[in-house]
Amino acid sequence: MTSHRPTTLALDLEGTLISNAMSQIPRPGLFEFLERCALIFPRLVMFTTVNEAKFRHIAQLLVEEGKAPAWFAHIEYVNWQGETKNLEYIPDARVEESILVDDFEIYVHPGQAAQWMQIEFFDYPYSEEDRGLFKMLAKLEALFKA
Repeated sequence: MTSHRPTTLALDLEGTLISNAMSQIPRPGLFEFLERCALIFPRLVMFTTVNEAKFRHIAQLLVEEGKAPAWFAHIEYVNWQGETKNLEYIPDARVEESILVDDFEIYVHPGQAAQWMQIEFFDYPYSEEDRGLFKMLAKLEALFKA
C-alpha cells in the first residue's frame, strides 16, 4: 500500500456496490458501508463505467429505497476516458493519496496498482449472505490503524 494517508476513496459501481446498471440490486451492507466510508475518508467519489445520468438515476433510486444515504445521490462523479481508471482524473486529488475500490484489475491504471483495493465481485445469484462490503470496510479501516 501507500505510505501517504489516503484522503480520497474512489468507488466502482457495478459488481462493487450494486449488481449492475440493469438489475441494480444493492449489495448487502451498502448503506452502512457508504456511511462508514464517509466518516473515514474526507472525500468519496464515484469512478464507474456507467455514464453520469444513468448513475444519478440509480443513486436516487437507492436513496429512495433506503439502501443508500441521502448524500449518495449527489456524490462527486469522476468523468474519465480511456481503458483504465486513471486516478489522475480525480480533480484536485493526489494519486498517492487516493484509493480505488474495484472488482476488476483490468480497470487499474498502469503504475497505480498500489492504490487499488480489490473487492470480491458481487455476482449472480446476488446472495443476501454476501459479505464483500463488510470485508472491504475492514481493510479500509485497517489503513488508518496502521
